[in-house]
Amino acid sequence: MVHPRRTNRLIFLVAFLLLALSGSAQRGGLNWSNDGNSFMTIDKGEIVKTTLPGSTRTTVVTKADLTPVGLPALNVRSFTYSNDQSQILLFVNSVRVWRLETRGDYWILNLATKKIQQIGRDKPASSLMFAKFSPDGTRVAYVSQQNVYVEDVATGQTTALTADGNRKLIYGTFDWVYEEEFGCRDGFQWSPDGKSIAYWQIDATKIRDYYMINNTDSAYSRIIPVEYPNIGETPSPARIAVANLETGKKTWLDIPGDPQQHYLPRMEWNSSTELYVQQLNRKQQESKLFVCNPATGAAKMIYTERDNAWVDMYSFAAPGGRSLRHFILWLNNQKEFLWMSEKDGWTHLYRVSKDGSKETLITRGDYDVIDFLAMDEKSNLVYFTASPANATQRYLFKTKLDGSGKAERVSPMNQQGTHEYSISPTGKFAKHTFSNASTATLDELIDLPKNKPLSISESIDAKLKPAPTGAVEFFTIKTAEGVTMDGWMMKPKGFDSSKKYPVVFQVYTEPAGQTVLDRFGTGRNRLYRGDMAEDGYIYMSIDGRGTPAPKGREWRKSIYRNIGRININDQAQAAKEILTWPFVDAERIAVWGWSGGGSATLNLLFQYPDIYKTGIAIAAVANQLTYDNIYQERYMGLPQENLEDIVKGSPVTYAKNLKGNLLYIHGTGDDNVHYNNAEMLLNELIKHNKQFQFMAYPNRSHGISEGEGTTVHLSTLFTNYLKTHCPPGGR
Repeated sequence: MVHPRRTNRLIFLVAFLLLALSGSAQRGGLNWSNDGNSFMTIDKGEIVKTTLPGSTRTTVVTKADLTPVGLPALNVRSFTYSNDQSQILLFVNSVRVWRLETRGDYWILNLATKKIQQIGRDKPASSLMFAKFSPDGTRVAYVSQQNVYVEDVATGQTTALTADGNRKLIYGTFDWVYEEEFGCRDGFQWSPDGKSIAYWQIDATKIRDYYMINNTDSAYSRIIPVEYPNIGETPSPARIAVANLETGKKTWLDIPGDPQQHYLPRMEWNSSTELYVQQLNRKQQESKLFVCNPATGAAKMIYTERDNAWVDMYSFAAPGGRSLRHFILWLNNQKEFLWMSEKDGWTHLYRVSKDGSKETLITRGDYDVIDFLAMDEKSNLVYFTASPANATQRYLFKTKLDGSGKAERVSPMNQQGTHEYSISPTGKFAKHTFSNASTATLDELIDLPKNKPLSISESIDAKLKPAPTGAVEFFTIKTAEGVTMDGWMMKPKGFDSSKKYPVVFQVYTEPAGQTVLDRFGTGRNRLYRGDMAEDGYIYMSIDGRGTPAPKGREWRKSIYRNIGRININDQAQAAKEILTWPFVDAERIAVWGWSGGGSATLNLLFQYPDIYKTGIAIAAVANQLTYDNIYQERYMGLPQENLEDIVKGSPVTYAKNLKGNLLYIHGTGDDNVHYNNAEMLLNELIKHNKQFQFMAYPNRSHGISEGEGTTVHLSTLFTNYLKTHCPPGGR
């Protein structure tokens, strides 16, 4: 349930479909060369280089190159180059770890000799994580079974940096909650000189396990434990060590404070003698930045930030997509770093001196920087996405890196919708992707400074078509309480304004994501078997306060200690306005959602039973006391201090009010929103003799996607229930 701009969970479990990020140098599907004049992609099992501006394609790694002696060709999931681009590290046989496929096998291909060799040959199959070259390309470090290793490329000799790692004592990667809520997966970094490696240790030995039960794969049930700290539980202590590879010395960073009352979610090397670490207090209301001496462990605080709600986490794309996200980016010969903050009420970019004594606001104005994309120091430019005039859209902007300029839109004015860019390390070229609710995703290669397509015939403009009839309509609605919200609506085909139609609301409404976005896929319901518009439904969604729209801090953080109340009230008040529309049938109002949206569905059905007649809730948090500490404490506070807020925000509190039709769905193997939410809710409904329909999917996780026939079964169940209890068509 994390914020997509900060930690990349999308609303409808898009993370399940993402490419594995493990060791991948790819961003937006591209892997740029050092000079920024070409990029590499995987195409039909081979690695192909595209040279710009002519888009000349050359196969640089063939299937033959990827075929070890006596084995079939490797099916490459992702790859990274060594710094000198003479070797490629190949990630294969990937398997999913919670959300993403971050565990697998690694092979090295020498591009000159064509020698191909496996790294970590003595480790269990598909057990390696986050393998990465040393700066000089002579060694590779990786994690296997919660321990960190370094392997010499030439000799194959392996050195274990840690030896006592296990499921509860974790080195070089993270436990469930750090991964889910901070986006922490890759837990080690080479020093710039390649002489040291800094890595995390997460001590989850005192974290209680949640037990998932597999009842189907044998005659006896099997318990599957997941270390999972519920809201109110003490965090797992985290610390960071620096291993000197020449001397074998290990130094723990001496960061002040009780490790059971704070988090260490980010670190970044400057020089090989300075390591920067971010610390958040348990409530996540105070961020401290420490500069640490890797030789002595000494830590000095240089920068701090506070927020009465919570301090948001941000990250930066590395130049050319050469790495995973960074929490600070260095500039001015490592003397300054980029920083993002909303401390002035809007999310902005700052440049801060390395000692924290001086900062300069780069982006100025009453708008939010949605995401940093690139900086071009030579041209004194920084590129970022923003949308000052329309919170449902995304555009590329640029401004002066020294803070002296105003934001200037780069994205074409005639392309209204959502724009994404993968920018080369030099800022000369970029891959530009565009879509909106009525336009399928299109892309082009551009000369970025000139904002010109490299090929007119292959440009987005050349491929754009007029919006089809019956397209998604965007609207704003103002409630009686004076809150103005964005929404979208798909009307039935052959819409007749003299008739009344049923309305189906799609909801999420928590700080983890927006539903009202002008991009392709908006307005489509993947769970509905058929065409909702053809069948005669009005389908819509509304984003209320607390959703992470680029509308400023006050909009986003008004939900603090109010999840399950202020967001639910906003939805209901908007629905009341919509019920006054003459073509809306107030007796056929349905709502559905998944995860946080499932929670919202339950709360709407229970708290406003006179508005919402039918609800379908999937994988919902029925009781906020069951969800993890990082997410729930960030947005709701500590139950030891304000338990009443948490109880009042939980759907189970209001289950006795159910009047309408409820279909509740949950996977018994859900490691995210645990299955006990379902049974707690069922007990409360049973207690009050509330009739409902329930479907448990055995061993399915939060996405309810595993198992033969699951997707078809789920969508059939969803569709049949909706048609039965909220019949389609105008009347």
